[in-house]
Amino acid sequence: MQAIWLGMPGFVQLLIIAALLLGVQDAEAYDKEMTVYVDAGKTECLYHSVRQGETIDFEYQVIDGGHGDLDISFTLLDPIGLVIVSDFKKPENVHRHEVAKEGDYRFCFDNSFSMFNRKTVFFELIVEREGEELQGDTQWNEVDELTGLSRDEYYDMKVQDIMDFIGRIRLQLTKARQLQDVLRSHEARDRNLAESNFQKVNHWSMLQIGAMIGVGLIQVLMLRSIFATGGRMHNLWRKLGI
Repeated sequence: MQAIWLGMPGFVQLLIIAALLLGVQDAEAYDKEMTVYVDAGKTECLYHSVRQGETIDFEYQVIDGGHGDLDISFTLLDPIGLVIVSDFKKPENVHRHEVAKEGDYRFCFDNSFSMFNRKTVFFELIVEREGEELQGDTQWNEVDELTGLSRDEYYDMKVQDIMDFIGRIRLQLTKARQLQDVLRSHEARDRNLAESNFQKVNHWSMLQIGAMIGVGLIQVLMLRSIFATGGRMHNLWRKLGI
């Protein structure tokens, strides 16, 4: 087995090691993105089980407020119902919490203060374990079974540098994806706001056009009544001295 490993090209060895290490790393993280609708006067809650020692990263943004403001109330509660985070009527926010108590955590969006407008909320939930080695012994045992090399020999091959390099790449890719998600949510919010303003402009324009037509008709009728000698309006103008 060791001879087969040593006979592999260098890039193949790197890909195998990266796959083993990233496979363990992915098992330690949870990443979920969703868009939820919160009806007027309602509260929507979501639950997620979190273990002690993990970290919760939660980001939300209101991307559509119906015909009202882009705001929502948010509450994060621990497994026994104690409030950890509480926001009131905010358009967006980011929260980070280190979990000290294992159990089901509750994430609630409250739109009870709105009587008519349904809110559309985009959020991202990331749960990961910070400050913990990625199960180093298990990793190295799996790699040892494949290659037949010892840990010291791996250090001699600068595997640790490769791990750090791959970890940095993965971190940058994750940040890039999160930034794209945030930009997409901003775009959706701006589009909804632009469409709402477009409808308001159309309604006001139609109202003003109707008012102009009505005023024009009234002016024509009044002028005709002034010069028409046999009409009721003419008699009224005469009585008024016009």
